[in-house]
Amino acid sequence: MATSKSKGGARLGRDSQPQYLGLKLADGQKAKAGMIIIRQKGTHYLPGKNVGCGNDYTLFALKQGVVKFQTKNKTTFTGKKRQAKIVHIV
Repeated sequence: MATSKSKGGARLGRDSQPQYLGLKLADGQKAKAGMIIIRQKGTHYLPGKNVGCGNDYTLFALKQGVVKFQTKNKTTFTGKKRQAKIVHIV
């Protein structure tokens, strides 16, 4: 039996914080300027009227208003069509 505690525990136990991605404001909710609407990886949702996009693809409100979601058929640069989800502040 060991007389001292084993070494090597100092390298263990470190973990990064979770990213907390997802929808922060739903359709019909009021948003103030600067509030985060969606945290996402990539452009699953596209910014519409009065919505800005951060460099980590976070969508945020540029003006005060009500959040509205819309789907629209968009053509990609390859000519393929996809349904895009667009977020507006009305």
